[in-house]
Amino acid sequence: MIIKQLLFYLFLFSLLNSAEVDTVHIFSQSMNKHISAIVVVPDTYKSTDSKLPVVYLLHGYSGDHKDWTAHTDLGDYADSYNFIIVCPDGGYNSWYLDSPMDPGSQYRTHIGQEVVQYIDEKYRTIAERKSRAITGLSMGGHGALYLSLEFPHVFGAAGSMSGVVDLQFTTKKYELGEKIGSFEKFSERWEKYSVISKVYKFKDSQTHLIIDCGLDDEFIEINRLLHNKLLALDISHDYSEKLGDHSWDYWVNALNYHFLFFNKNFKNN
Repeated sequence: MIIKQLLFYLFLFSLLNSAEVDTVHIFSQSMNKHISAIVVVPDTYKSTDSKLPVVYLLHGYSGDHKDWTAHTDLGDYADSYNFIIVCPDGGYNSWYLDSPMDPGSQYRTHIGQEVVQYIDEKYRTIAERKSRAITGLSMGGHGALYLSLEFPHVFGAAGSMSGVVDLQFTTKKYELGEKIGSFEKFSERWEKYSVISKVYKFKDSQTHLIIDCGLDDEFIEINRLLHNKLLALDISHDYSEKLGDHSWDYWVNALNYHFLFFNKNFKNN
């Protein structure tokens, strides 16, 4: 009986002393609609008045804001590193771009401006570039690097897991043509929106970068190309190839390294 009571109190204590996971609905001025996001705040947020760094975590193609929390406990990370984690919704196939063809797909503006502004207004954040990081998987890997280049004053660190860093790698899949036009008619857009074409911009932004890809991933070669371009331009970055393919097992494992990397940068700034 005593053991059962003790376990019950320990359970209650764990509930009172753990990260909080909220679902918020952010109005997008650019798309004239509310878009959901998940916000994870560490336990210390409730007991202190301190301001915290923020990591923005992007989902992949066909996913949504709930993807990451469905596959791993982000609360443990928030508590371990004492930062806020935000999982925005980037749409089914937005590629985190402002589409010149679809007014309802302006996710560059939504996440780079509207979501960041909302989080800074509603939560106690360190609202500075050096205390914001962004990363993601696959479509979100490209999105994180792309947004860090589009908003260099917003994000001081960026990462990519299995990122589709060259949109020209596949011109027939993932409905990207619906967002920027067909490759045959608008090939310049496919190059313009690809991170691989903008690598030189990291030279000036001095963004802290972490990039990785699985050895059995279909996108390994374009990630190696990105790595070699960064090396040729003498742009500092953390690059690794690990066992694995284009799967959640790989991304959940990779997330450990990204959070560790961002935490180190937050503390060194």
